[in-house]
Amino acid sequence: MGKTLFDKVWAQHVVKTNDDGSTLLYIDRHLVHEVTSPQAFEGLRLTGRKPWRVNAAVATPDHNVPTTDRAKGITDPVSRTQVEALDSNCRDFGITEFGLDDIRQGIVHVVGPEQGLVLPGMTVVCGDSHTSTHGAFGAIAMGIGTSEVEHVLATQCLIQKKPKSMRIRVDGDLPTGITGKDVALYIIGKIGTAGGTGYAIEFAGSAIRQLSMESRMSLCNMTIEAGARCGMIAVDDVTLDYVKNRPYSPTGETLQQAEAAWRELHSDDDAVFDSEMRFAAADIAPQVSWGTSPEMVQSVTSAVPHLADAKDAVQQEGWQHALAYMDLQAGTKITDIAVDKVFIGSCTNGRIEDFRAAAAIVKGHKVAASITLAMVVPGSGLVKKQAEEEGLDVIFRAAGFEWREPGCSMCLAMNADRLAPGERCASTSNRNFEGRQGMGGRTHLVSPAMAAAAAIKGHFVDVRDWA
Repeated sequence: MGKTLFDKVWAQHVVKTNDDGSTLLYIDRHLVHEVTSPQAFEGLRLTGRKPWRVNAAVATPDHNVPTTDRAKGITDPVSRTQVEALDSNCRDFGITEFGLDDIRQGIVHVVGPEQGLVLPGMTVVCGDSHTSTHGAFGAIAMGIGTSEVEHVLATQCLIQKKPKSMRIRVDGDLPTGITGKDVALYIIGKIGTAGGTGYAIEFAGSAIRQLSMESRMSLCNMTIEAGARCGMIAVDDVTLDYVKNRPYSPTGETLQQAEAAWRELHSDDDAVFDSEMRFAAADIAPQVSWGTSPEMVQSVTSAVPHLADAKDAVQQEGWQHALAYMDLQAGTKITDIAVDKVFIGSCTNGRIEDFRAAAAIVKGHKVAASITLAMVVPGSGLVKKQAEEEGLDVIFRAAGFEWREPGCSMCLAMNADRLAPGERCASTSNRNFEGRQGMGGRTHLVSPAMAAAAAIKGHFVDVRDWA
């Protein structure tokens, strides 16, 4: 029987299989940021340990960093303490850090791929749930907890129970205007936020192969929102073209040898999955979340669902609570929902492709008078630099957007960028939980183009009709 992509990568990293069925797994790359690392480094100090393989870890601050007035420093004392702790810990333990004064600084899940720190076939961990992003490279990429961050630093290994395998196929040609973000939201809307629990998901099918590397990262980024341990996409020419000529990527003969191995990173034709699902690309329209979970999502051409449409009493109760929190009425057309703020950025949609798509919508228009803030936050200093070289910042500023410094920003209320109670936001981030973007804030998840169009019109519109 053939092997799945997940099985192949997993088998290559098994150090030991324990009697209880768990596995000691070797970790190739450890991405570190300021939120989950302070306790881990302190644990090393208390036990007198050093990182097992110091060059396997790379750090950058992202969650707590300001996106404006950086010359003034970080004003919030808690945020400042966390970032300063990362700086000192990296100095003390010899770990490479892209700090606030480094143009390479940015969101860890944007920085890793653009630097070539994440390569096909790797095992990748970070103390952040959206580490699943890196599965787009045919890697096993998982978020880990603080104690596990310490364990990986100290041993370069991680104890894991092997998940089951699921393949989700999306076949056919993706309609114009449909992005990896729309595919992700559509799938989560169909299978639910627990649909992938206990599984490693492989995304496959002709529609997935059509996606750019950046869209694949957006899709894998949100695998965790379906409850899965990780998401993966097989390696192909799109993957290999992306990883070439990156600062940390292999070169010369080493690259040739690596490419030969990387081309084997796909599921065998006779591989058997524990679960399989299929969707048609033609059925996917631009998606807009309406509730307080990523599974509460509808097509832009649809409406907020009625409670009677819920599949059971539990879902009905969840919908009722979400409608109250979001201050929405069942049956309201998605295009009738007005927003107060617009956020384009995050580890889901903070890459150059995302800003090109948003700028194409924005060019020649002005942000609606009803919008109190429209902001664009690059995923890294290098993304910001490239966007400025292409003149995208000029387009955004001319339309009335704020052009910010790189960081997680309004994805989560851990920095100065947040919603006030009752404010409604069109956001390209990955979570719409209660209070995620600020206490009492109301989040609608969309693609960059959809967010840009909402900023111009003041409400959600179908970007396929954009003129």
